[in-house]
Amino acid sequence: MSIDPVRDLRDARVLVIHPSDQEIDELLRHLRRIGCQARLAWPAPAALPADADVVFFAICTSTGPALPQSQPGAEPACIAIVDYENPTALKSLLDSNAHCFISKPIRAAGILSSLAMACAVRGYQGRLLAKVAKLEETLRSRREIERATRILMEVKGLSEERAYQLIRQQATAQRLAMGVVARSIITAHRVFDDRAERRKGQPRESVGAVLQLPARRLP
Repeated sequence: MSIDPVRDLRDARVLVIHPSDQEIDELLRHLRRIGCQARLAWPAPAALPADADVVFFAICTSTGPALPQSQPGAEPACIAIVDYENPTALKSLLDSNAHCFISKPIRAAGILSSLAMACAVRGYQGRLLAKVAKLEETLRSRREIERATRILMEVKGLSEERAYQLIRQQATAQRLAMGVVARSIITAHRVFDDRAERRKGQPRESVGAVLQLPARRLP
């Protein structure tokens, strides 16, 4: 978020999922005064629209949070609207994983702060999830490189260092990530083993094709 969080919130697409009443009407008017594109949806839609940046939703003590599932890759900042503060409502609030909340009766004071806080928390959460995904991909690539190295050691009779360098050379020559090369080796070896199993008693075919990979540029 920039040094001027209010500017970042202008033109934000806000969806309010709550039965219409006087307080909700005032919430919509205040959101529009901030500059948001606010609209009301009730009953709750089956799924959150992909164009919603922020969602205000009701915490109902009887049915839990009125928050539909978001579409993959389009998770908005979520702000709960809490009517009662009892154990059931608090449990529903925690289960909803809301980024912030406001309480009824709704007042204009605090809406802007809740918007800014929810968007900031959502952005931080998104950055953390992206880092986790990158770390998981790095670990997966390392495991695949180790497996491909063992395959080359077994099939070609290479040392561990030489097998690793061969994967690295292929990655450089083909302008691919080492993990992509390793996955190709693993896949080719699996196919080769399947064919060898079906052709028992026949001469084994060459495994040189294991490293013959199509040229593919990194994005």
